[in-house]
Amino acid sequence: MPCAFIGGTVPNVNRRCARPGCSYLAAATLSFQYAQQIVWIDDLHADDSPANHDLCAPHADRTRPPRGWTLEDRRSQSVSLALSSEDTRTAAAVDPLRRAG
Repeated sequence: MPCAFIGGTVPNVNRRCARPGCSYLAAATLSFQYAQQIVWIDDLHADDSPANHDLCAPHADRTRPPRGWTLEDRRSQSVSLALSSEDTRTAAAVDPLRRAG
């Protein structure tokens, strides 16, 4: 079951991860400040904005900023626990199958 929240303050939204080929529910919002070369990962914003990118928990956890930029992960702890260990194993098993198809 993709990205089920355990507590937290994120409203019930049905947006999907912005990464191509990913069908998991969004769990975090990625935004940029180009002038200061900062990348932010926040709890999922209630409002959908074309300037931001929604990511599932696994993709948010693996996000790396461009060289020379700073990443600030400002998510609450509950979001970083968005997938149970069983869900993570299931996602890892299904992901290679999705790529092959």
